[in-house]
Amino acid sequence: MNKKDLKVAVIDMNNGAANQGMRGIQEILLRFGKENHINLSFDLFDLRQKGEIPGLEYDAYISSGGPGSPLESEGEKWENDFYNLLDQIEAFNQGSEMEKKYAFLICHSFQLACKKYKLGNVTERRSNAFGIFPITLTEEGEQDEIFKGITNPFFSVDSRDWQVIEPDFDAFERKGAKLLAIEKERKHVDLERCMMSIRFSNEIIGTQFHPEADPVGMKMYLLQEEKKKAIVDLHGEQKYLDMLNSLDDPARIVLTQSIILPNFLKQAIGTLQEV
Repeated sequence: MNKKDLKVAVIDMNNGAANQGMRGIQEILLRFGKENHINLSFDLFDLRQKGEIPGLEYDAYISSGGPGSPLESEGEKWENDFYNLLDQIEAFNQGSEMEKKYAFLICHSFQLACKKYKLGNVTERRSNAFGIFPITLTEEGEQDEIFKGITNPFFSVDSRDWQVIEPDFDAFERKGAKLLAIEKERKHVDLERCMMSIRFSNEIIGTQFHPEADPVGMKMYLLQEEKKKAIVDLHGEQKYLDMLNSLDDPARIVLTQSIILPNFLKQAIGTLQEV
């Protein structure tokens, strides 16, 4: 890669809640800029807590996960601002043949986008999903450049009380969206598999899982007594220990963290280089 400037807006959807996601995103950005000799700069926007929203002066946007129901914010100013930003990005891209702006939406942000575009049923889970789980790529996911270099299935951190199920494929077709990944198959569980990744447009993609999660952050979560108790109560102590032991496995979340968001950034910088 030739040296180029890349300006990134990071939207914090955590509403003030303690999290490891924002640290993970920033570390990926810093590492990507250094490894690829790119003058990468980024600004943080605390949307839900402070109402901060970036303008269109950025090349790429990464919007984080966050707590709470994606349904209860209906009509709130911050949600409308988020939707307006997505509309502005899409309008810019439609009006510009050469230069494009890119967005990556994680977990809560992904659920909000699914709600906006009516691509499926946003619903509360029976129980919290928290841990490192296998995720299955669809045929379109296997062809998508965002997953280039990943395995199928691949492993990522999943942390959610909500999910998007029952894809509306007519809505997908109208939007030009593609379903890239779905929840692992559970042969003994008669429940709909949730959508784990969608390409909303050529430049906007989202994941239900956390591609920014790393072993350091996950270990901090797992060692919290309440998290340990929740996992042991739900899955047993052996599953909890297996989860801890798998953190440094280079084929699991280490691989996912090293591939997905960096591929997104390569897509953005690649377009800029063409310009």
